[in-house]
Amino acid sequence: MTTYSECAKQILHEVSKVIIGKDQIISKVLTAILAKGHILIEDIPGVGKTTLALAFSRAMALNHNRLQFTPDVLPTDVVGYHVLSKDGEQYQFKPGPVMCNLFLADEINRTSPKSQSALLEVMEEGTVTVDGITKEVPRPFTVIATQNPIGSIGTQMLPESQLDRFMIKLTMGYPDIRSEVNMLKGRQNTNPLSLVSKVADQNDILAMQALTEKIFIHDSIYEYIVNLVLESRRQPMIALGLSPRGTIALTNMAKANAFVHNRDYMIPDDIKMVFRDVASHRMLLKSKAKLNDITMDRMVDVILQQVQAPRVG
Repeated sequence: MTTYSECAKQILHEVSKVIIGKDQIISKVLTAILAKGHILIEDIPGVGKTTLALAFSRAMALNHNRLQFTPDVLPTDVVGYHVLSKDGEQYQFKPGPVMCNLFLADEINRTSPKSQSALLEVMEEGTVTVDGITKEVPRPFTVIATQNPIGSIGTQMLPESQLDRFMIKLTMGYPDIRSEVNMLKGRQNTNPLSLVSKVADQNDILAMQALTEKIFIHDSIYEYIVNLVLESRRQPMIALGLSPRGTIALTNMAKANAFVHNRDYMIPDDIKMVFRDVASHRMLLKSKAKLNDITMDRMVDVILQQVQAPRVG
């Protein structure tokens, strides 16, 4: 495990050459990939969301495709379609861009709900179905979707069923002064992505995902996870708490966090470190919470404070 933990550190190092000053975001993206999850990044244009995905694909030698979601994108533009062969005797499958290891869905909330839903089966089942024929996507498979903040011109909210398919939701934010200066310096004579070296391949990622699944969880840790989820459903200011799918996502994300920190067992801090990113987009506030200026971040803090973490060790 130590060897693969070192591999994870090398991936983080390579990506940080391009995405400067956002080490925590980089770490969470890798954690979600190792947990076999998908990532939603909500932020304004130009803060490096696309570059982040490209840097990961280079460092991990993953086949990647990018699709710019616009109002005229059709479901077949995502998953692919069948065309009649030149001899007219059989249909041939033309794979869509989703048939890759790392799929970047850019500005996903600018397209129609029908095209958004084309990703649902792929994200949940790892397969695409075209004309009744089901095909598996390559392994490993991760979707990194970006969306502009709700309220931006031309955006429409993702349905809750699709939001729940994303393991985590992140916001990159603006870089600090020093990081932005270093970013400018790094772009003087070269494309920063050219600095990213391959330090892993598809087999390494699959091996790390397998090790992540084997992380040991004590019964008291299981209870802590469930108690956090139950608290999200009991809070008077929350209309919709975490679903069972959210419980599974929280567990898998915390496992991967333990792996990234070179442990083969989970501790409460693993859960605390990822809870906000896993839970925030899965919960809905009641209208009275919004009227009282109670934010989702505040409710996450309340949940973590209300549930006592077990002692380990």
